[in-house]
Amino acid sequence: MKRQEFSGWLRAVLAGGTAFVLFALETRQALRPARREDRGVRTGRNLVIAGMAGMVMNLIETPLLKRVARHVERNELGLAYRLTRNPIMRTVAGVLLLDYGLYLWHVLTHKVPLLWRFHLVHHIDLDLDASTAIRFHFGEMMLSVPWRLAQVRLAGASPLAASIWQTCLLMSILFHHSNVRLPIRIERRLRWLIATPRLHGIHHRPQQICLNSNWSSGLSIWDILHRTHRWSEDEQQSTGVADYQRLEDVTLARCLTIPFTLASPAISRPLLLKD
Repeated sequence: MKRQEFSGWLRAVLAGGTAFVLFALETRQALRPARREDRGVRTGRNLVIAGMAGMVMNLIETPLLKRVARHVERNELGLAYRLTRNPIMRTVAGVLLLDYGLYLWHVLTHKVPLLWRFHLVHHIDLDLDASTAIRFHFGEMMLSVPWRLAQVRLAGASPLAASIWQTCLLMSILFHHSNVRLPIRIERRLRWLIATPRLHGIHHRPQQICLNSNWSSGLSIWDILHRTHRWSEDEQQSTGVADYQRLEDVTLARCLTIPFTLASPAISRPLLLKD
């Protein structure tokens, strides 16, 4: 059977096109017009951090993920193959299960001290825009590899499902981390379907109740089901983590070393918000 998956050039075009459009819109219709750092300095730092993470993904995660996905398809393993024999529905199921698996992983990065050490680097960005979407410490990417492989195996994600999910995920995180102001009437409705800039912006506020909400990276249904979906139209809110609000706290050197020097990472309990 011929293995089908999104080609690398198509994924690059979709991701690059999304980033370009968002960058242009951020300049013309910003959701949060006030900036605490120079945009060029921030973007350069975020790209360096993202480049190191990208090396881990290209050298370790991607080759292993493809191998597992092909093994799953060849042997018809995982939940998607138990749910349906229809190839289209099986692909859809694989994508949805991968999206849910990432929701769970995101929760763990906030709740497990070791994981939070590395995920903290993503959250201490003092401003929030599309460049924040790819600002992940290379250590977090390395720690996520076993989880990602388990996601593909348990979900029964084929190479096609995995590549669709990866492409949509990158476009989604660029979008909902962006500093683009959408018409409020549209975003009020769209937030029930997917993560949006204003919705995910709440997750990046310093307050614990905000950090404990809006963990979905694609579809909003996971936050809705787990009662972690939080909405606010109040725009006068800061971004980042309470203990890292100075410019000297978020330099490139600091971002790269924080996971190894943080004495006692502050994490929030309980695992999920209660009514």
